[in-house]
Amino acid sequence: MVEFSMLDMFIQNITAMVSVNSLDSYIVSLSVFASLVIILKIFKFVILKKLEHISKKTKSDFDDVIIKIIDDIGWPFYLLLSLYIGLQFIVLPDIIIVIVYYLTLVFALYYTTKGVTTLIDYGTKKMLIENKKKENKIDPSVVNLLNQILKAVVWFIAIIFIISNLGYDISALVAGLGIGGIAVAFALQNILSDIFAYFSIQFDKPFTTGDFIVIGKDSGTVKKIGLKSTRIKTYSGGEELVISNKELTEERVHNYKKMDTRNVIFQFGITYDTPVSKIKQIPKMITQLINKIKPAKVKYVHFKKFGDFALIFEVVYNIPTGDYETYLKIQEKINISIMELFKKNKIEMAYPTQTIYLQKVK
Repeated sequence: MVEFSMLDMFIQNITAMVSVNSLDSYIVSLSVFASLVIILKIFKFVILKKLEHISKKTKSDFDDVIIKIIDDIGWPFYLLLSLYIGLQFIVLPDIIIVIVYYLTLVFALYYTTKGVTTLIDYGTKKMLIENKKKENKIDPSVVNLLNQILKAVVWFIAIIFIISNLGYDISALVAGLGIGGIAVAFALQNILSDIFAYFSIQFDKPFTTGDFIVIGKDSGTVKKIGLKSTRIKTYSGGEELVISNKELTEERVHNYKKMDTRNVIFQFGITYDTPVSKIKQIPKMITQLINKIKPAKVKYVHFKKFGDFALIFEVVYNIPTGDYETYLKIQEKINISIMELFKKNKIEMAYPTQTIYLQKVK
């Protein structure tokens, strides 16, 4: 008894299939395959080139991207598509049809996914161009990160689709990925919270790099907004303060860079033995003094109240900037000028005093 190998059996099946098809069937199949190849070649090298030439004359660059996506489709896909359609007119073993079908599907998904990622790159590029024109700019690294995430998701969906079409049950895989994702999310919840807070900061723009902000008892200039934390250079000590992004989105943040004008309120006190005549002159003297220190402008100066140790005056002025350092420099000039003014007019500034009564012990 002669034993045939699997290869021999396969060859016999092919021979049997070949004998089933008539010569006309082969001619029709070959004609369809050749016609499709010619049509696709004409489309790629004639029609597509003309469309590309026309698109260059239009103002929009979106049509250029679409034509580039189509032009990037390679000949392996065109040949496989033509072959798959041509094989429908003859009888062949199922295994051959299945192989050609899946090869065509893989190439179709590859070029489709590649086209979608090209559109994502196009959208990212347009977003970055528009971002440069805005005052409140989004960090380019955020846009690029979103670009990479979207493209990764598109490729993941394409791979899952191919696996599903190959006949594998992906429900268990998806469920496993879901459970694994939940576990990872729990393990990295603090890091993920900071990352989501980072995106919130970038898109909501409560502050940007270079802004002077106050968070609770801390204040300083924003030096860097990272994925997990934000670095602030404090004004008082000059050290770098690192705050998690989540904490920043949960706290009240005072952003002085956003101020168009800054209203400044401060008080000073003079001694109770100051003559009334000089007390009456102080509001006018202080107003003239501050108005000379540009760009400060006085709103009012009043003798406000009788303090425990001094007669209290309140001053309100504004400056056309929210910059904290500029404010400090102006306030310093005002303080020194007031001290010089009072010394010249022999007006004494008060300081806390306390009378201590000592009882003689017998």
